[in-house]
Amino acid sequence: MRLLVRRAEQAEAFRKLGAEVIVGDLSQSESLTSAVTGVQTVVHLAAFFRGTDQERIRTTNEEGALALANASLSAGVERFVFTSTNLVYGPGRGRPVREDDLLQPASTYPQTKAAAEQALQELYRTRGLGVRILRLGFVYGEGDPHVAEFLPLTQSWHPAKRLHMVHHADVSQALLRAVATSGIDGQIYNVADDAPMSLAELRHLNGLPEGASDAAAPLNDPWEGIVDILRIRDELGFRPFYPSYYAARDAGVL
Repeated sequence: MRLLVRRAEQAEAFRKLGAEVIVGDLSQSESLTSAVTGVQTVVHLAAFFRGTDQERIRTTNEEGALALANASLSAGVERFVFTSTNLVYGPGRGRPVREDDLLQPASTYPQTKAAAEQALQELYRTRGLGVRILRLGFVYGEGDPHVAEFLPLTQSWHPAKRLHMVHHADVSQALLRAVATSGIDGQIYNVADDAPMSLAELRHLNGLPEGASDAAAPLNDPWEGIVDILRIRDELGFRPFYPSYYAARDAGVL
């Protein structure tokens, strides 16, 4: 396994696990070439979504993804797995969203992910890039501070608002299945667990007052952010190791 990381201090821990590590950046063409030369499969996990630098979000998520894809094509990479987000869908379906639904991203981060998806699909159609796209739910687990950082931002949300989540172990499972499965170039898969969680439940399980969210806030679309996961189950055999946040909590892997 070969990894591209941005900071040298990140490299040693990965080397101890047996990986080859290249220090570089999506904006540095020479590091991209070094990263993909001689590689069969690229798994693209990089993204910029924390912060307010809109231009950096765009250049990292759109231009960076396209640069890595073009370097992969030049190097003869066979499969290119791209991680996107369920936020690309937006609200308004009145049901769980499916992979073929029209995208309506409402903010910069999902807009840039949607644009990257479109560019990669064009490379699949025109140049044969073996792209597979995974649209992840709200990722958590294994010490990730994502939930703790996110909950304080939801004070004005209705407590019944639900998040469709996915544990790190199940992201890994989905990635491995996308890497290993033949005949799925150009396909898109939603990745999430079996049981979306309400804000009230998440707040309670994280030691916060359940009523801190605004019960008077509108809950215009109770299906916003909830995805249909039949395709990944039927085509890739995906079954969550942790089918709910409760299951991950009981297993001690939050």
